[in-house]
Amino acid sequence: MIDISSKRITSITGSPSFVVLFLTKLLELNKKIFINDVWPNLELYVHGAVAIDPYMPILNKILKYKSINYIEVYNSSEGFFGIQDQKDEKDMLLLLDHGIFYEFIPWFYINTLNPDTIFLDSVELNKYYELVISTNSGLWRYRMGDIIKFTSIYPFRIKILGRTKNFINIFGEELIVNNTDIAISKACSLTGSSVYNYTVGPIYSEFNKNGGHEWIIEFLSFPPNLCDFIIILDNTLRDINSDYNFRRSNNMISKPLIRIVPRGTFYNFINNNLSIFGSTNKFPRLFNSRKYLDILLSYSKYK
Repeated sequence: MIDISSKRITSITGSPSFVVLFLTKLLELNKKIFINDVWPNLELYVHGAVAIDPYMPILNKILKYKSINYIEVYNSSEGFFGIQDQKDEKDMLLLLDHGIFYEFIPWFYINTLNPDTIFLDSVELNKYYELVISTNSGLWRYRMGDIIKFTSIYPFRIKILGRTKNFINIFGEELIVNNTDIAISKACSLTGSSVYNYTVGPIYSEFNKNGGHEWIIEFLSFPPNLCDFIIILDNTLRDINSDYNFRRSNNMISKPLIRIVPRGTFYNFINNNLSIFGSTNKFPRLFNSRKYLDILLSYSKYK
């Protein structure tokens, strides 16, 4: 076994969910609190696959006193599509010279049969699109399943907002992953907590009982007061999503219900169900039914 803690490490790369687990284990093995005590030369973290915002509270904690540059990339087995080209801005430059032809399906046509697409010359700022690609390796009009928006035109810069299948719209709330990532990141930041993973599904309405959203959260460090965490989470969603706010204001949906599961629940579940998720797939952040929610609750030790 190679002792990586003794190596001169200057950069790391990987999905935030796995990198956080790796770094916390590294600190545990070396009996240290901060990463700079193990890797004093670390200066760059290149990340992708999932949004980094929910993991920033724990990263800020273990990288304390260490100035780290963060660069987000948008790549997959199908191609390399974007890279963060500005240090202080989180959007990514869309790569136009990597042998990829881009098309975009407007948000309202994503679930229609054979939806029309538009090209780069027709995209608009801050509109939601699904990305479609054709590549010089032979991949033809492949739907990536990612929802993006353009933050700049000439040059074209984008942000990833989530997946086409990862949303909740049972009550007309139009909740997407970008909303929940922002909300949980703010709740963690203001309560001094951190999460490893989470997923959200609907609670269906019953007679004399409102529906809502059920959150399953695996905390790395717990908030001192869970009620405060829920209030911040709910208020942030209301601030950034007018459809959600309207339904909360009119008592059409209740405040979020949070279920806490033990450490390792998400990782162990995915690892034991590779036939469902595949070796590189991620647990859905949001799903428009209770399919994954109920499976995970039955698997975990939560009662």
